[in-house]
Amino acid sequence: MADMQALIFDVDGTLAETERDAHRAGFNQAFAEAGLDDHWDAERYGELLAVPGGKERIRHYWTAYKGEPEPDAEFVKQLHARKAEVYTELIRAGKVPPRSGIMRLLGEARQAGVRLAIATTTTRAPLMELLAHTLAPEAADWFEVIVAGDEVPAKKPAPDAYDLVLEKMGLPGEACLALEDSPPGVAAAVDAGVPVVVTASEYTQNADFPGALAVFDRLGEPESQPARVLAGSLTLPAHGAVDLALLRTLHSQRRQAG
Repeated sequence: MADMQALIFDVDGTLAETERDAHRAGFNQAFAEAGLDDHWDAERYGELLAVPGGKERIRHYWTAYKGEPEPDAEFVKQLHARKAEVYTELIRAGKVPPRSGIMRLLGEARQAGVRLAIATTTTRAPLMELLAHTLAPEAADWFEVIVAGDEVPAKKPAPDAYDLVLEKMGLPGEACLALEDSPPGVAAAVDAGVPVVVTASEYTQNADFPGALAVFDRLGEPESQPARVLAGSLTLPAHGAVDLALLRTLHSQRRQAG
């Protein structure tokens, strides 16, 4: 197994807690503007996150929750487009900060020459807004490869996004480490042969993550915002954060275990 040469990041729930206060808010405003009385509270939206992809989530809600036939494709497209507009407005307004430790880890990786990539179910336009307004105006340039959900045949838990990232980077899965927050994301990485570490989001703190090397509640910040190990037999560094050195150790242990 190769040494760790690249980190591949998921976006929603991993780079930032976008789901509850940005995506969910966008869906609800789109429903209201369309004259619908549907409203997804935080608990229901957490249930709906089991279905990756916004348009897919709308269709599933219509059939599984409302008990109605699947809505017209153009109607779904329009709802989702308006939701994306609201999401973008919230991101541009600075309503969604990066998760604890993300900026630190990205800085550590860049300084060490570790290659960076993104594999996400998010479509490209809102993704680029998130990178620019939540991370930094130039953040898209930090990532050698970015694969969005509208650029592959199937979204997570299918491995397509990871497969395309690996193809574009010219790396085997074993030379990378994925950072995910959800069971579908972990399944996608594992299916692509990429070792994966989880930083559970607010919606996935109690989820199971078969195949993950370790599960943390966050990356954390040294001393001020320590991380917590949710699954996995390891000890955090004395400073309490998940840093690049720890990720290298986890990857190396996986390599030694075969």
